[in-house]
Amino acid sequence: MTSSAPASDPTLGLLRVLRDDGSSDPATDPMLPQAQLLRLYREMRRVRVLEGRMVALQRQGRIGFYGSCTGQEATPIAVAAATQPTDWVFPALRESSIMLYRGFPLVRYLAQVFGNSLDFLKGRQMPSHMSSRSVHQVSWSSCIGPQLPQAVGAAWAAKLRKEPTVTVGFMGDGATSQPDFHAAMNFAAVYRVPCVLICQNNHWSISVPTARQTASQTIAVKAKAYGMPGVRVDGNDVLAVYAAVSDAVAAARAGKGPTFIESVTYRIGAHSTSDDPTRYRSEAEVAEWAAKDPIDRFRRYLTRLGLVTEQSDQQLEAELNDEITHAITEVERHGPPARETLFDDVYAVRPWFLEEQRAELLAQPPAPAPH
Repeated sequence: MTSSAPASDPTLGLLRVLRDDGSSDPATDPMLPQAQLLRLYREMRRVRVLEGRMVALQRQGRIGFYGSCTGQEATPIAVAAATQPTDWVFPALRESSIMLYRGFPLVRYLAQVFGNSLDFLKGRQMPSHMSSRSVHQVSWSSCIGPQLPQAVGAAWAAKLRKEPTVTVGFMGDGATSQPDFHAAMNFAAVYRVPCVLICQNNHWSISVPTARQTASQTIAVKAKAYGMPGVRVDGNDVLAVYAAVSDAVAAARAGKGPTFIESVTYRIGAHSTSDDPTRYRSEAEVAEWAAKDPIDRFRRYLTRLGLVTEQSDQQLEAELNDEITHAITEVERHGPPARETLFDDVYAVRPWFLEEQRAELLAQPPAPAPH
């Protein structure tokens, strides 16, 4: 993640705050209050513990599928801290934890993973597509890229309504090779909409490396072609991501239009529980990036400030495990959504033919539970 590009070009350089030893660059450090630093740390740690548990549940056959963000926790948590709760988030696969930062209940969040009767979405959404209107987070599309023009369209609507809302649209490096990326970038810049588009460049679009996605020197440099500011930031540095996103959100809210951010990070684990990354990348590469772990680096910074100790870390780990264990236990007490919910949310007022179908369904005995 080093760059020889001049610091004057933010699309070719690499914005950093945290050095590897845990010290910070005073020229770029946002100097956040201690309480906010500890909040960022706790939320990153919670995501790490939670996603490890979810992968384990999938291996045990207790959930069907999961896509974790291990190694990429800094970007979603920093974005959650740098935006307002009323700003809309259009995530890709690895940003659903923004919901938790915004206060979405953990039990209800996990209910969406299980798709059971506690799920506000009634079990209809695909796994790892968590969302809720209550925290202004839209479900992403498994088709790569469609959330980008949606994010830009929502930002355009906010501009037309003169609302002080910013939208954030996420993508992976692979999405920058999709037509929706180009349409979104062009529209956002032409109409100067209040939007921040963020690429989590984790170096692998499933099994395709970034070098096969683009011939550009960086992904951030693509912003120049569309006439918008671009920034390349160290995605394993939570404070650098916070600083970059804060500036971009402030500019969007002030009517200065969109910003494109490339967050340079790495997917430590598999693309999803359906993937075997050993078939296409080396363990040496993974080990190299594991040494740049965003949580470890931030921990070193907080330790230098006297905010984290080995004892406080152990206590936090125990608290997070207890919180997640209790949430899983609660969620697994509940069965699937009631079958009649199939007819909910189709129309604002259910028409007669759906009422007839619903009554016919309820007149039949439910299918026996599988053994």
